Amino acid sequence: MDWGKVTYIFFSLMSLTTTAGFLYEPNEIALFVAAGVNIISTVLKLGVRNLLAAELLASSLVADLHLIPAFMVLTFTNDLPLAISLAIGAVVANVFSIALALIESAKSQDKEEF
Repeated sequence: MDWGKVTYIFFSLMSLTTTAGFLYEPNEIALFVAAGVNIISTVLKLGVRNLLAAELLASSLVADLHLIPAFMVLTFTNDLPLAISLAIGAVVANVFSIALALIESAKSQDKEEF
């Protein structure tokens, strides 16, 4: 088992679920946790060397660039609808990232069979 892959997929899923948690219960702490986990996920994807590494990193950066401004908007302007809309964008980017990771896993399993 590739523990590096397990770790970065774990943090990708955690990023998605913590962002979804913010959408369920919107508050600054939930959004801060979601942004923090997503940043960790992004850092872990920096070391990934596979076929879709660039796409994985790009999707994680998109989620970062939604969650960080969402946290700032919620903290400084208390504009909850704008923060939620940015978090929805992060969820879309994280779902795309998970889909890419699944495709990459399927491709790597195909290579191992031959």
